Amino acid sequence: MSAEIVNYPDRELLALSLADRIAGQLRQQLEAVGPASLCVPGGSTPAPMFKALSALPLDWANITVFLNDERWVPASHPRSNSAMLRETLMNGPAASAEYLDLYTGDPTPEGAAPALSERLKPLLPITVLVLGMGDDKHTASLFPGASGLDRLLAHDAPPVMAASGGAEPRITLTAPALQSALNIHILITGAQKRAALEEAMCANPIDAPIAAFLRDATVHYAD
Repeated sequence: MSAEIVNYPDRELLALSLADRIAGQLRQQLEAVGPASLCVPGGSTPAPMFKALSALPLDWANITVFLNDERWVPASHPRSNSAMLRETLMNGPAASAEYLDLYTGDPTPEGAAPALSERLKPLLPITVLVLGMGDDKHTASLFPGASGLDRLLAHDAPPVMAASGGAEPRITLTAPALQSALNIHILITGAQKRAALEEAMCANPIDAPIAAFLRDATVHYAD
């Protein structure tokens, strides 16, 4: 399974270069078609790229931003990815973007998923998708060996579903929603994740969920 791998001399250049590339792809969509969508990961790794991207001049008011997945906790919770995103991306020029919060306040992600799927459908195909990857080769909330993973990977899965495999209940975009993206970027740093990525290139998505996206992705890597 092939993927284009772009190697950067350091993480700062990775963040700046990827931000510029994403901005160019969003700008192309905005100029040629109209409204654009940007789907991004949580965690600390993409934060420098988000800060760089947030400062770039774009028609942010016509861009909808949403996460790949979210822990089922409010933004005030220290484990909330939404809180991180608001601090790093959704400010400066990017503050005018529309933000689709996957956490709705419903009692369970299972209860919220159908309505979220309907809200997400008009935003597909995703204009630009950025994925992260864990050392275990998971991406979004698609965890190897997790209960229900086969359903999250199924071609007829709805856009959004509850997921298991983490410490908290989770909501996630499913594989077909993520695979709809016109531009897919995978952001990884560190030798351990580089080794995991190389293993994933020879694995199936049940064992290495990131493998479901490698064929059409550009991988951005720095030590």
